[in-house]
Amino acid sequence: MKKLIITAEDLWKIRRPAGLSLSPDGVQAVCSLAEYDMEANKSATSLWLLSTFGGEPRRLTACGEKDGQASWSPDGKTIAFVAKRSGDEEPQLYTIAPDGGEAARISNISTGVSGVKWFADSKRIAFISWVWPDLKSDKAQSKRLKSRREDKVKAHVVEHSAFRHWDHWLSDGRVPHVHVINLVTGKCVDVFAGTKFELPQFDTDQHDYDVSPDGKKVVFNFNPNPDKLGDQAYDLVEMDVRSGRTKVLLRGSKQTFTWHHPRYSSDGGTIALLANKIGRSMDDDNKLALLDLKSGRVMVKTTWDRVVNHPLKWAADSKSVFFTADNQSRVSVWQWRLDDKIPIIAAQGGTVSDFDVRAETLIFVRNNMSSPPRVFGQSLAAETAEVPLESFNTELMSRFKLGEVRDLTIKGWQSEDVQMWAVYPPNFDPKKKWPLLHSIHGGPHANWGDIFHFRWNNHVFAAQGYVVVCVNYHGSIGWGNKFLESNNGSFGTKEHADIEAGTDFMLKQGYIDAKRLAASGGSYGGKMVAWMNGRNGKNSGKKGDRYRAYVCHAGCFDWRAMYGGDAGYWFNHSLKTTYWDDPITFAAQNPITEVRYARTPTLVLHGALDYRVPDQQGLAYYSTLKTLDVPARLVFFPDENHWILKPQNSRLWYKEYFSWLKKYIGAGATRR
Repeated sequence: MKKLIITAEDLWKIRRPAGLSLSPDGVQAVCSLAEYDMEANKSATSLWLLSTFGGEPRRLTACGEKDGQASWSPDGKTIAFVAKRSGDEEPQLYTIAPDGGEAARISNISTGVSGVKWFADSKRIAFISWVWPDLKSDKAQSKRLKSRREDKVKAHVVEHSAFRHWDHWLSDGRVPHVHVINLVTGKCVDVFAGTKFELPQFDTDQHDYDVSPDGKKVVFNFNPNPDKLGDQAYDLVEMDVRSGRTKVLLRGSKQTFTWHHPRYSSDGGTIALLANKIGRSMDDDNKLALLDLKSGRVMVKTTWDRVVNHPLKWAADSKSVFFTADNQSRVSVWQWRLDDKIPIIAAQGGTVSDFDVRAETLIFVRNNMSSPPRVFGQSLAAETAEVPLESFNTELMSRFKLGEVRDLTIKGWQSEDVQMWAVYPPNFDPKKKWPLLHSIHGGPHANWGDIFHFRWNNHVFAAQGYVVVCVNYHGSIGWGNKFLESNNGSFGTKEHADIEAGTDFMLKQGYIDAKRLAASGGSYGGKMVAWMNGRNGKNSGKKGDRYRAYVCHAGCFDWRAMYGGDAGYWFNHSLKTTYWDDPITFAAQNPITEVRYARTPTLVLHGALDYRVPDQQGLAYYSTLKTLDVPARLVFFPDENHWILKPQNSRLWYKEYFSWLKKYIGAGATRR
């Protein structure tokens, strides 16, 4: 069979497994599987059972809306999950037997369900619901919710500092509370009711709290500040489920540590959690901390210079903790034996996006630059090699011819080592001349990992006839805290030098056409192309920018106006100043400062629901370029946020992207 080149539409044919949960004996696992319909312009999810020792996957639920967050009961008899089915105005809690049958709806709470966790007795389930804390019953919650929905006035009225997050407003007064429902009696209790406690309002999920093995306590991270922001310290609080009595186990402070994402050990004697010193830096790496509940002593492991990610998972013997961490552009599962100074790799990335550990079995979802997400498993006791547990996308991916991926190290700013990916067209011939395309990552404290990225897929880019490079510039995560923070206070300078070094490196290879260079980026990567357009234009004079085209998606254009986003406090830390305290230093890091020198054609793409980089950023950049008589094109999505998440919008996004590049640098190779 003749191999095909992969296209943007093909990305939406790929099924995406996530949300793993192992059975208590480690013999089976459940995962959610998302499938997309381009013509219907939507997705559906279903639950699947996987065997960890062989056998074909089995569908457990039909495709529905939001079937996910599956969790296996401790007695192995039931799987709980969250779904939104016919008649549900909000997602609700459902259960189903592992051997199949009809799913039963357990909850009927007006404010919806997320973040499910079982109690050890398999009779109770904890979950998160966003409620109005002044109301005492679900009937009252439902009445207010109905009133808000039907109110013709949709104005947002706030006084607190954090009023939006990513794509939604934090203005209706609701906060996330932990609830407990009894599967036998059906009784549902808001355990935070009548207290000041709530879970964090930013990216809230089940890892913000945990249930003790004896079922008597819940532990959670709590921000005690009245006006809650993302740069404040969290306390660690434990609550008795029956009496409601609470105890602050650890006080957070900017001078010491902030505490978050707790997890009880299997024997209940220790809490593993994450700690970092936000008073030193907003970008201080998460460290593994261990709180001995008997003595009250806490130990923070500072011997490893990498960022520890949640979730934390304990081994059955309570002697080690599993987690994921970025290390030099790869996200692996790591195991930290408590007596060791540094952890070891338990499952190698690529990029591991989800995992679970039970009964000496480890399962995980991994992808890499050339392979979409797939579920793997391995025995920790036997130290056997990993094996794939499903083949959801094997036949589809076998149709495509993908180009080579190279992991390179180049000399960047001041000749310091910088990692760079190069992805080649499937028909690459080094004897020909090819256009070069930069794909610049956001953050800036993120990275271009070994990942099969659906929104910025390098193989889809390369298949159109481009050599694609991704530079992990200064400030990228995965090379230690010093490298991570190295661009703070001087945003743009080091990153720009690293990107240009990547271009210089590729030009020296002999197969890149110097007259066919382009750069694209999203978020902070979009900021970088706006930066390059002005700075390169200023420095090149009449010669013109060596890049012939830019693509700016959700790009930061003016740091001053970014205070209209959802994280204005962040700029004070990372820019090391404010525009009112030190306008000169601030302006030196601002893309808008040199925009008058921009002259390179630019495609600007933005979503109206983007509250991280508000749409005004893209609109202002586009309007400025047009006023300067720079060729520009705007693609504006009124129904998208910081990302392009709808299939047909994504198809248009890629179409516009490639049309712009083809117009200004062509596509494919020419002979030397």
